[in-house]
Amino acid sequence: MSSPIEDYAVIGNCETLALIGRSGSIDWLGMPRFDSASCFSALLGDPSHGRWLISPIAPGAQVRRRYRGDTLILETLFETPDGAVCVIDFMSRREGCSDLVRLVRGIRGSVAMRTELVVRFDYGTIMPWVARREDGSLQLAAGPDRLLLHTSVKLRGKGTRTVGEFVLGAGDEVSFTLSYSPSYLASPAPPDAAKALDHVEARWSDWAQTFTPMGEWSTAVRRSLLTLKALAHWQTGGIVAAGTTSLPEKIGGPRNWDYRYCWLRDATLTLYALLGAGFVEEAGAWREWLVRAVAGDPGKVQIMYGVAGERRLDEFELPGLPGYENSAPVRVGNAASGQVQLDVYGEVIDALYVARRAGLGPNAATWGLECALLGHLEKIWDQPDDGIWEVRGGRKHFTHSKVMAWVAFDRAVRSAREFNLEGPVQRWCKVRDAIHRQVCERGFDARQGSFVQSYGATQLDASLLLIPLVGFLPASDSRVRGTLAAIERHLVRDGLVLRYDTAQGADGLPPGEGAFLACSFWLVDNYILQGRLDEARALFTRLLSFRNDVGLLAEEYDPVAKRQLGNFPQAFSHLSLINTAHSLTSRSGSVHRRSAGSSRTTGGATPRTS
Repeated sequence: MSSPIEDYAVIGNCETLALIGRSGSIDWLGMPRFDSASCFSALLGDPSHGRWLISPIAPGAQVRRRYRGDTLILETLFETPDGAVCVIDFMSRREGCSDLVRLVRGIRGSVAMRTELVVRFDYGTIMPWVARREDGSLQLAAGPDRLLLHTSVKLRGKGTRTVGEFVLGAGDEVSFTLSYSPSYLASPAPPDAAKALDHVEARWSDWAQTFTPMGEWSTAVRRSLLTLKALAHWQTGGIVAAGTTSLPEKIGGPRNWDYRYCWLRDATLTLYALLGAGFVEEAGAWREWLVRAVAGDPGKVQIMYGVAGERRLDEFELPGLPGYENSAPVRVGNAASGQVQLDVYGEVIDALYVARRAGLGPNAATWGLECALLGHLEKIWDQPDDGIWEVRGGRKHFTHSKVMAWVAFDRAVRSAREFNLEGPVQRWCKVRDAIHRQVCERGFDARQGSFVQSYGATQLDASLLLIPLVGFLPASDSRVRGTLAAIERHLVRDGLVLRYDTAQGADGLPPGEGAFLACSFWLVDNYILQGRLDEARALFTRLLSFRNDVGLLAEEYDPVAKRQLGNFPQAFSHLSLINTAHSLTSRSGSVHRRSAGSSRTTGGATPRTS
């Protein structure tokens, strides 16, 4: 039986990461192939496809865990009738090598412990050759991948597992270090576990000191920022959407996607989150990643890229894996990378505008790239696309996509005027205003008093909540108020917002999924703009309660089963938490800044009536 998604904590070294369950089992290790291998499987909770367990032998231990201060060092306390031990888990990195370190310390009494290691490379498909080296360490290698395990605990092979038992008294300590490096390079020396711990603690703590507090929610925001940092690559600046693949949006269903890539859609929210919290260097690194990723032919901009900007993200399935709680298929790669989604142009141009306003530095090459992107968008904005949710049910004229195309031209006009940049401003103004008129004419249904998911449709979509947040129309506009009321009536379940009604089958997949957490944060943002602050605070507080015991969120939440769903931890959820908290505590929060000061035409044409 798989552990619930919310039972996991994350550790990482900004190069790779691992998920650790409350039982003391590491069930996932790895990120995109740019840095290191997926050593354990894409299937959380199935020990036959890879895991590393350290726990008391006696069943029924009481478990408490926490992060050590403002770090990604996880401390798990196991208490048994005979005593207590603490397992300290963290990751470090050296030149050409990633280290996963597990320190086990006796706290009181005497506790019998066990360790069990099952290593499978390439998503559970390749069993390594295990050999004991002269220094007593174990080498687990296959093809280009190699792991070295150093410990003083006596280990033995048991079938396809490596196992060991040991006893710890008060004050005793043993260490385990698992080091990954390419098999064709010289073997790295074992790390000094105690020194590595001190170094890692200092690095995380020093980084967190940059944080600009956000009132009563500072603790939650700080943990979300640390999670975001764990999802960011230290060299490339790319921030992946999640560290996992194929954790389901519905248990037993096929909505299982690979999220270990960088989405352009996250660009503006990421900049607002980092800049609002004081992390200017990280914001600059993300901006530079963004510019590198989209450089080239404007007609070939993708919605997502690899952590280093890779473009080939071919999707394939792994039929040998049953999936988390039998949620098949397990996927590697993401076919949505080949979709056309007009909204990403708006996110890119908006992000670069935000970076400019934040003083991240002028970049003539960046403006030239933006002009090229806008030139291409001029040619395609009035065509159907695949939409924000990457549906696989055919292209449509999605209202949100058109709104974000408007954002692209609006922010370009602002940039040109505010920063004295050269460009065809008058032409951009005409295109911007034409998009605005079309959306108001074709994307609004007067009978419902609401904007709709796509032109000519009656279905609603949570992405319509972004209309006032990006400044397309003010929050006071009757059409915005009507849209908010319609979404509250039809897309809110148990107080949380669904992306859209999957039961209608419009996305080409079987119905059913949890509530998308980012959409519920958007609802809070709308309440803020509407002046409904008591409702905003109440819903935000409830959303915070869905975090697990160490402050982490997945993509979705099932309020009936009371469990998290989707890939984990999810950058979009944590980004939304950070920005909404800032908007609740400051007039400089993203919802206030992004929705204000638009150079838009606010009236639009008369809405359609049929």
